[in-house]
Amino acid sequence: MAGITGMGTTFNLPNYANELIALTPDDTPLLSAIGGLTGGGMTTAVEFEWQTYDLRDPGQNVQVEGATAPAAQERVRANVRNVAQIHQSKVSVSYTKQAAIGQLATPGSAPFRGVDGSNPVNSELDWQVAQELKSIALDVNYSFINGTFANPTTNATARKTRGLLAAVTTNRIAKGVTTTGGTSATDTITSTAHGLTDGNKIVFTLTDVATNIVAGRVYYVVSSAANTFKVATSLGGAALTLGTATGLAWTKPWATALTGDVVNDMIQLAFDNGGLSEQFTATLLCNSIQKRAVTKAFASQYGQYTETSRNVGGVALTTVVTDFGTLNLMMDRHMPQDTLAAVSLEQLRPVFLNVPDKGVFFEEPLAKTGASDEVQLYGEIGLEYGAEKAHAVMTGLVV
Repeated sequence: MAGITGMGTTFNLPNYANELIALTPDDTPLLSAIGGLTGGGMTTAVEFEWQTYDLRDPGQNVQVEGATAPAAQERVRANVRNVAQIHQSKVSVSYTKQAAIGQLATPGSAPFRGVDGSNPVNSELDWQVAQELKSIALDVNYSFINGTFANPTTNATARKTRGLLAAVTTNRIAKGVTTTGGTSATDTITSTAHGLTDGNKIVFTLTDVATNIVAGRVYYVVSSAANTFKVATSLGGAALTLGTATGLAWTKPWATALTGDVVNDMIQLAFDNGGLSEQFTATLLCNSIQKRAVTKAFASQYGQYTETSRNVGGVALTTVVTDFGTLNLMMDRHMPQDTLAAVSLEQLRPVFLNVPDKGVFFEEPLAKTGASDEVQLYGEIGLEYGAEKAHAVMTGLVV
């Protein structure tokens, strides 16, 4: 059930009877939690900054009686920057479509039987705006996790906020084998001596302009040869059409099942570097695959796994007991399927650029050009992630 682009009319937006059930998930756990914890921040420039610093390593630093003062000690601050990226969308609905709320769609083929009921949407424009706002929230949540940084020097390209996974450079563990520099033509990927065989699972990390593949999702290798292969969404499935792309990169995930010790290794990196110090907001961020793996890993680690729950920033989260305390388990569909992250949530917050007299995210009507109502949705937002050493990331996990 694909969406449309352009104006909504009675021909491309048919009305249906009875309850409407959304087929696409609209939850944004990370965005909701960090907004609920901090309420977000404001910026008056498209680029914003925060400071970090390290304390000196502790020791048994003593002095003899009557000694003069030792050498002065100062801590050096560092600045970290990110940008607010623009989210802009448009909704256009014809006058006829807004008026014809009683015109229900009819079957286009036999048996041509109708159903009882009425259209639950009484204002098509309001409904379309509400759904587009949900879609923008999903975009923001995705960007806060997966965003790649861009701060261009001209207006020829868009600003992009740096997401959490890209921000973490110190505490990283790579378990899979990553290949870069692949190219695609039609449905075939070329990579010299790639080493993949039919049935292997891979997770793309860079997709360039390739179509039908999404970074972070699992795909299956089909039609492999020495230097080429194709991918499908299911084992032995039909090859996907990718088009012409360059700079493709992917990971062949680890083949070893996740254990509690492996998870603790990652958590320890963040803990030893000053992160996860607040137990209430110390969080393991994962997708559905790694959520199951973590549950199984800690059941094996301690012999019995019992889930409890917390409410963090208004988001209900389960918890797991680790060697470094009780951590939240936040399951987010936008996390790559081979990746697990340890996150100090209290250091994250959304930062908004406040447009005078309009706000941070707003809807406004556009100029009339015909028999339709058109509105645009607009907002600029970026991620502040605190000290990157306070978080940790592990990639290439078994999928």
